Amino acid sequence: MASFMSYFGARRDPKQSARDAIVALRQQLQMIEKKEEYLQKKVEEELKKAKANAVSNKAVATAALKRKKVCEQELERLGGTRLQLEMQVNTLESANLNAETMAAMKKASDALKVIHGNLDIDKVDATMAMVNEQRELANEIATSLANPIGQDTMDEEELAEALEDLVQEELDDRLSQAKRAPVHIPAGTIAQQPATVEEDDEEAQLKELQAALAM
Repeated sequence: MASFMSYFGARRDPKQSARDAIVALRQQLQMIEKKEEYLQKKVEEELKKAKANAVSNKAVATAALKRKKVCEQELERLGGTRLQLEMQVNTLESANLNAETMAAMKKASDALKVIHGNLDIDKVDATMAMVNEQRELANEIATSLANPIGQDTMDEEELAEALEDLVQEELDDRLSQAKRAPVHIPAGTIAQQPATVEEDDEEAQLKELQAALAM
């Protein structure tokens, strides 16, 4: 009696209780299966006995059929009991799985609370805003450092005029050197240099100089 009261009075681990119940049910199922095997053999034996005495001894055959019928009824009852026990095992296993799943989810939820701590959506938004602001500032600094100092103050027109002056100065130097260079004219050849040829040479030299400076 004391053990009975201690069994129901003491607090036990629900998981362990479920496991114990499942083990007990499976043991009972094994006993029922053994009983069913025994009864099935009895049914076959009584059927053989009834067939053997059906002509020679009808009383013995009838008694064998009655015992066969009793065994079949017991088999049917045991079959129903076994079905109930199997359903209970399945229910307990499912409930135990659900309990373990809920416990795991509870642990995961507690872990998330610890990880998040005092974080909330406002703090996250504020942090992301600061991150974006610092990123934009870093990009502006990098862009500023990449530009040469004073580049923005340069006038495009002044650069174009300076380039034209350099081109003209270089062209004048080349023309001056060309005029001073001696020209070898073979005997019997009449030197002819139309004005258009000189203009074409100047234009070609100007284009050549512009292409060289552009590189």
